[in-house]
Amino acid sequence: MTHTPAPDTPSPGAARTSVPAGAVTIDDPFWSPRQQQLRTTTLPAQYDHLVSTGRLGALALTWTPESGEPTPHPFWESDIAKWIEAASYSLASHPDPDLEAKVDTAIEALAGAQQDDGYLNVYFTVVKPGERFTDLRDAHELYCAGHLIEAAVAHHEATGKTTLLDVMRRYADLLVQEFGPGGPHEGGYCGHEEVELALVRLYRATGERSYLDLALTFLDSRGTEPHYFDLEQQRRGTPGYFGSIFPQRDRRRTQFLEYNQSHAPVREQTEAVGHAVRAMYLYSAMADVAAETGDDTLWQATERLWQHLTSKRMYVTAGIGDSRHNEGFSHDYVLPNDSAYAETCAAIGLVFWARRMATYSGDARYLEILERALYNGAIAGMSADGLTYFYDNPLSSNGHVARRDWFDCACCPPNLARLEASLGSYAYSLGTDEVAVDLYLGSTLTCRIGGAGVQVEQRVSAPVGGPASFTISTDAEATWDLLLRSPSWAEQMTVRVNGTAVEAVVEAGGFVRLHRTWADGDRVEVNFEVPVRRLYASANVGAAAGRAALAYGPFVYCVEGLDVGVPAHAMVLGEQTPAPVDAGDGTVPTLAGPAWAQVRGGADDEQLYFTSPAPRQERELRAVPYYTWNNRGQSTMAVWLQEGPAQR
Repeated sequence: MTHTPAPDTPSPGAARTSVPAGAVTIDDPFWSPRQQQLRTTTLPAQYDHLVSTGRLGALALTWTPESGEPTPHPFWESDIAKWIEAASYSLASHPDPDLEAKVDTAIEALAGAQQDDGYLNVYFTVVKPGERFTDLRDAHELYCAGHLIEAAVAHHEATGKTTLLDVMRRYADLLVQEFGPGGPHEGGYCGHEEVELALVRLYRATGERSYLDLALTFLDSRGTEPHYFDLEQQRRGTPGYFGSIFPQRDRRRTQFLEYNQSHAPVREQTEAVGHAVRAMYLYSAMADVAAETGDDTLWQATERLWQHLTSKRMYVTAGIGDSRHNEGFSHDYVLPNDSAYAETCAAIGLVFWARRMATYSGDARYLEILERALYNGAIAGMSADGLTYFYDNPLSSNGHVARRDWFDCACCPPNLARLEASLGSYAYSLGTDEVAVDLYLGSTLTCRIGGAGVQVEQRVSAPVGGPASFTISTDAEATWDLLLRSPSWAEQMTVRVNGTAVEAVVEAGGFVRLHRTWADGDRVEVNFEVPVRRLYASANVGAAAGRAALAYGPFVYCVEGLDVGVPAHAMVLGEQTPAPVDAGDGTVPTLAGPAWAQVRGGADDEQLYFTSPAPRQERELRAVPYYTWNNRGQSTMAVWLQEGPAQR
């Protein structure tokens, strides 16, 4: 295996760069068991689903209406691609001949399905031949291309092989011909954004400028008039792949333009609208291109969109997208609990976008959202055994919700796998002569900084705010800055260097900066006080009125009915905030303390409405991290809890 070293300098126009996943090894009490399970259980099981559902077999191009084979779907390749990407990250740190053989088999099948001119999409090769690039709004061709490109770059970085990279460069070159200046589809762009950020990634891996230019072209074309999707529908003469699903699309034009963020040119957009996953991928690409080109107007648009999303349309778990109808956003402050959509892929997309905003700006406030999305909205999507998944993630349940082992539209399972497998790329970022610690988790970063080869070994004792230590290994003394993030969930951060206390001054960007000439064996110790916090929503959020949520470190908590013996929503927090209970096994602590339940016992089952409030019964409250819910069987669940005084 080969590992791509972390870069020495940040991207043009950026404060810092993230590091490749292969530059960081994870040895963490919380994440290491998850990554081991990913390698040994989740990735093999997902591969089996790719086989059993016909996704991999479809690449043989043997389907006909009479074949009896599953009919290929327009975006099956994206599921395969995300699995390859996740497996590649895993191989970078843990060589596995069996897993590598599966990856090679999938890549060989993709290469075999590629057409002579570089095109690669089974649906438009065997199901709808001759109709390629005629339904960009609905058919996901460029979305699939984007995920395949990302997989190709990850596979090359992890293994040094070019088998998939060569395939996808041929396809990317075809896209440049088709959609670049003078191409037959000039002005077109995908209804589901993804290819834009993938092209930037391919540009960074290869240095080929035409890929970056095409990404910028796609962004510049989006939302302009005359509207490309109108023109292609006129040429096509049909309502498109989703025509039967969205028969009202022509009557509700503005809403459906917002659905795929094509309602206005990207630099003029001010609100997070439409399909949440599409929005996250678009905004990530805008940040990428702004960093590479120094385009201030593009960057300013991403900042406006970020402020709107995080102040008006984001759940306390950093889940996003309240509406099942469009898998996305409806209105400001509309954040229902039991009907929350909050797609797993959307939280993952928010992690992607937050990573870019933090890296390019150097501002830790974006990392606060990244961390909350990572530890709550995203990883809640996978069960404790690594085999079942949530597509959507409500904040309360009446007990009917359960994870599933796979989906017809299976975007979330492999997407979560690639996020967890690439965790190392989120832990640190590099600037000019500086290393920033973005996440506190046990890991070792290998890089060059200040002209020296350096390793930064981070050790943590607990998954929530325990002491962290950093040991520096360097092949030469070198002067550079170590930036330690000051998390919003911690208090009284203290820092010691080689046993001597230093003043922990938090800079405007949210980091404590240690500037010194580092020698081999230097050691930094960081301590925090981490209180249990009660979180409250804006008064504009009706679904959280009069309620509080519990948080400890980056984790948001919930109550499950099976722990309290009553419906979770009947629990009432008293004046005493629950305290952490450490099981001593490296897991995230539960929270426990005295509380109340407002219930009538059996009367609640016999009658629906009453003329007096229910009495309060003393109960021991037990709250568990939100990401763990639904792992012990179906139960009622609530994140937002009532508050009240002592029992009347």
